[in-house]
Amino acid sequence: MEGEIMNLMKVWFSVVVSLCYCYWIRKLVPAGTIRLFLFLPIVLLFIVLPLSLSSVHFCGTTGFFIAWLGNFKLLLLAFDKGPLSSDAFISLPRFVAVACLPIKIQKNPARSTSIQCSSAENGKTPHPDSSKSSDFDTNPSSIKSNSVTKQNLSAVSSKKAGGTPLLGYALKGIAVGILVKIYDYSESINPNVLMCMYCFHIYFMLEIILAVVAAAAKTLLGMELEPQFKNPLLSTSLQDFWGRRWNLMVTSILRPTVYEPTMKAALKIVGPTWAPLPAVMSTFVVSGLMHELILFYLGRSEPTFRMTCFFLLHGMCLMVEIALKRALTGRWRLPRFLSGPLTVVFFMATCFSLFLPEFIRCRIDVRAFEEYAALGHLLTPLSSSFSAIFHNKS
Repeated sequence: MEGEIMNLMKVWFSVVVSLCYCYWIRKLVPAGTIRLFLFLPIVLLFIVLPLSLSSVHFCGTTGFFIAWLGNFKLLLLAFDKGPLSSDAFISLPRFVAVACLPIKIQKNPARSTSIQCSSAENGKTPHPDSSKSSDFDTNPSSIKSNSVTKQNLSAVSSKKAGGTPLLGYALKGIAVGILVKIYDYSESINPNVLMCMYCFHIYFMLEIILAVVAAAAKTLLGMELEPQFKNPLLSTSLQDFWGRRWNLMVTSILRPTVYEPTMKAALKIVGPTWAPLPAVMSTFVVSGLMHELILFYLGRSEPTFRMTCFFLLHGMCLMVEIALKRALTGRWRLPRFLSGPLTVVFFMATCFSLFLPEFIRCRIDVRAFEEYAALGHLLTPLSSSFSAIFHNKS
């Protein structure tokens, strides 16, 4: 564990130095092919760096942060697009944080909040912020405006109520600890129940890791950050789940890199009505391939592309959902109490059959439990020291 922590420090030192280089290239070289050419060595380095790590948690998190999100942000920056180009006078620490961490700075949060409140009080629907639009929202005026209004108003009310949901994260941390303990009896647990536990474990760990990173960035750099998840278990459709609730950082980075360019090309071929369908499908294809890359970092096994099939299946089902919504034009929709459970059941069933078996094939679950045990052994002397101090004081 100590050697892995040293490797992690070396990797992230290399990341910071590389991003300092990109920061100065951004200032000295105009956007275009030359800037892209100068960024390509860093893009390749970010793909290779996670291979220096063997820990499931360190390797998977680092791969997600730099090989996926970081590289996509740099590719956008090469053409003066994306979050790194939104502020021409961004400081170096902020540039590094936004480039390599799954965070997104809110623009004028106080102003947008006041606009939303005044609009709500006047009985009007606030215009959706384009920076928060979903990859998979294809009819903003009819599909999205009501949900955006509700989300914005709930965000305002939560801020008034008193800040960050620390209790929720604490409960999820406790739930992860309980799940880890229950895994000791996995031989006696039904495989389907075990798969369901894995689903919640992955979700809780993702949300906790992203929340910790966002909180650290906010504390150190004073940035107002957008949330990463919005209660995905309350989704009422695949469009709602993937576009508005699940891992919103990925959604916001796939939109300008994949969805919008494909949409622009498809407009010339199939027209504005059906152009979102190939754009959605291409987004899921890229997402599936990037998940395969992260899985390779974790397991170092030959890919089977079952995980890509998971995203292809969801992409095709989402295309059908969008086509039905367009065909029905709002005349009929499933009631929320049916669409919600159906969405969750479909997601869990496809996870059981295509997504989670890849983790088990690569023994990622076993290695993760071994790391929890190693962390416990590492922390045992510390807890003993603390208990001895308190015992002496008493």
